[in-house]
Amino acid sequence: MNNQDYLKAVEKLNLYSHHYYVLDDPITTDEVYDKLYHEVVEYEEINPSEMLKNSPTQRVGDVVSDGFTKAPHLSRMWSLEDIFDSDGLEKWLTKTYKLDSNISFYCEPKFDGASLNLVYENGELIQGITRGDGEIGELITQNVKTIKSIPLTIAHQERIEIRGEVVIFKDEFDKINELRLKEGEQVFANPRNAAAGSLRQLDSSITASRNLVFLPYGVGEDTLEHKLLSDKMNFIYELGFRKPPQSSTCKNFDEIEDIYKVMNRDRDSYSMMLDGMVIKVNEISSQVDMGYTVKVPRFSVAYKFPAVEKITTVREIILQVGRTGAVTPVAIVEPTDIDGVVVERATLHNFDEIDRKDIRLNDKVIILRSGDVIPKIIKVLTHERDGSEVEYKRPTECPTCRSELLDEGVLLKCQNLTCESRVVNSIYYFASKSCLNIDGLGTKIVEALFTSGLVKSVVDLFDLTLDKLLALEGFKEKKSQNLLDSLQNAKGSDYWRFLNSLGIEHVGEVASKTLSDNFGSNFINATKEEIVECEGIGEEMAESVLEFVRVNRETILDLQAILEPKEPEQKEEAVENPFKGKTAVLTGTMSESRGAIKDMLESLGAKVSGSVSKKTDFLIYGEDAGSKYDKAMSLGVECLTENEMRKII
Repeated sequence: MNNQDYLKAVEKLNLYSHHYYVLDDPITTDEVYDKLYHEVVEYEEINPSEMLKNSPTQRVGDVVSDGFTKAPHLSRMWSLEDIFDSDGLEKWLTKTYKLDSNISFYCEPKFDGASLNLVYENGELIQGITRGDGEIGELITQNVKTIKSIPLTIAHQERIEIRGEVVIFKDEFDKINELRLKEGEQVFANPRNAAAGSLRQLDSSITASRNLVFLPYGVGEDTLEHKLLSDKMNFIYELGFRKPPQSSTCKNFDEIEDIYKVMNRDRDSYSMMLDGMVIKVNEISSQVDMGYTVKVPRFSVAYKFPAVEKITTVREIILQVGRTGAVTPVAIVEPTDIDGVVVERATLHNFDEIDRKDIRLNDKVIILRSGDVIPKIIKVLTHERDGSEVEYKRPTECPTCRSELLDEGVLLKCQNLTCESRVVNSIYYFASKSCLNIDGLGTKIVEALFTSGLVKSVVDLFDLTLDKLLALEGFKEKKSQNLLDSLQNAKGSDYWRFLNSLGIEHVGEVASKTLSDNFGSNFINATKEEIVECEGIGEEMAESVLEFVRVNRETILDLQAILEPKEPEQKEEAVENPFKGKTAVLTGTMSESRGAIKDMLESLGAKVSGSVSKKTDFLIYGEDAGSKYDKAMSLGVECLTENEMRKII
C-alpha cells in the first residue's frame, strides 16, 4: 500500500462506518471492513508521520486516564422544564404565545441517555465534555473519539458546540449485561446508566467496546446564520451526524399532540430508550428574545411520556432523618422491575399521606415511576386485602437518637441538635459537590468522626489535626492528610457555594446564587421584603432563610471567618441617571431582545425584576404587553414604552 492507497482506504473506511453507524445502511461486510482496516493499521505502523487525524484507527481507545479534569462549556447547557399532559402543554403554549405569537415548533424524541457537548474548531474535534452542572463538565475527549457516530473532522471551520445525547441501543444493552453476568459483574440497571457509565470509563478501550451512539439535539456557541432551528439541525446532520429516528415541524397545539401520540405509541419500537418528546420554538430570533428563567429556557419544554405503573407489596416502612430534623417515612416494597429499573423503595412524603391513603404493611399497591423521580404509591388495592395487613403506627421517637419527636401534624421532627442523623447529614451535604466539594468526607468518614466525638458540628471539622485523625481506627497518614488538605482547599470558595452548603430548607443551588448575587454576606441582615424582591424567591423560601439566620447566626459568622468565601464581584458604580437605584420590569416584544435591554438597564444601576409589585418604579413595555402591564396600571406604576425609555436615557 502506498500513500495514495492509504488515503483512499481511510476515505473508504470512513464511508463504510458512516453508512453503518450513522445511516443504519451497511454497504459492505464485516470481513471486507476488517481486511481493509488491518491494511491501514500496518501502513500507519510503518509510516506514523503520515497518519491522518480522521483515520478510524484513532477510535480504538487505548488511553487509560488517572481521572478526568474539569472543563467549562462555551455556553451553558440548560435543563428543560417538564410537562406531563395536554393541560401542561396548553399552559406552556399560553405562556410562550404571550412572548411571541408568530412562531412554529420543532419536535423530536427525548432520548434517555447521557448529555454530551462536542467542541469543533478549524473542522477538528478538540473537546468532548460531559454536561456536569451545565456550566462545567468533565473533559472526556479520548473516550468521545471512540464513538463511531461522532465525526473526528467536519466541513465547518468556525468554532461550534454540538450538543447531544449518548445512548446505548436496547439490543447492545442486553449483550453487555449478558457478558457482565458471565463474568460475575453487576449488571447495569438500564441503558441510560450503561451509557453514562461507559462514557466515563478511565480506560477508553472499555468505552470503545460498548458501541455508544451520539444523537445531536442542538447547538451551543456557533456562528451559523440559519433563521430556523430545523434548518440548523439539518445542517448539523449534513456534517456527518446521525439523524434522530423522527423529527417534525408544526404550528399549534393539535399538531404537537398528534406527533406526541404517535411517538408515545411507537416508543417501544425505537432502537434506543425514549422518555418523552422535546418541543422547541423553531424561530431562532424568537428563542433569543424569549431567553431563560433562572433554571430553564422559555422557548423549549420536555413533554414526558406517561409514567409506568406496576403492582407490588409494601413490606416495611422505614424512617429517614434529614439534616433539618424532619423525619420522612419510606416504603420498602417487593422488588419490582419498572422499565428496566428494579424498584425497592417508594416515597411516602409524610405521615398524613399514610393516613390519607390508609397504607398498611402487606398491602398490595400501585406504584408509579416517572423519569428520575423516586417511585410513589398512587393507589392502595384495598379489595386485595386478605387479613394479613397491619396498620402502621405513627412513631413517637427518633429512630436514630430515640428522643421524643415533635408532632406537627404533617411533619414529625427530631428536636435533638446533636442527633447523629442530623449532624452527619448536614456535614455530608456541606461537603457535597454542589456545596464546598470537600473530597474525603463520605458518609462513613463523617459517621466515624461523629462517633469518636471529634466532630459534633460543621465548625468542628476545621479543628481537626493530623494527630487527632491518626488516633482513629482506619485513618492512615495519607488518607488523613488528604482530608485536611481538602478542608483547606474549601476556603475561598465562591460565596454562593458557601451559602448553599449551610443547608437552608427550600434553598438550593439556584436560590443560593440569587441570594449571593443580591446580598453576598449581608444576606444575614436582609429583610423578608428584600428577599422576596429577588427573582425566583417566594415567601416560603424567604421565611426559611430568616428562620435559619435567627437560629444559626453565630454559626454562620464563625464559618465565614474560617472559610473566607469570595464575595460576588461588585459591578462598577453607574453614573447618576433616572434609572439608577430603581426597579424596572420588562414586558412585550421590543426592537431587540429583552435580555439586551435588561443588561443595558442594569449597567445604569437599575434592578430588573421579573414581576410587578408595589415596589416597581417603571414598567417598560413593547408590543403585545400582557398581564404585567395591566397589573402595573392597577398599582399606579409608571409605564414607559421602549422609545420613551430610550429618550429618558
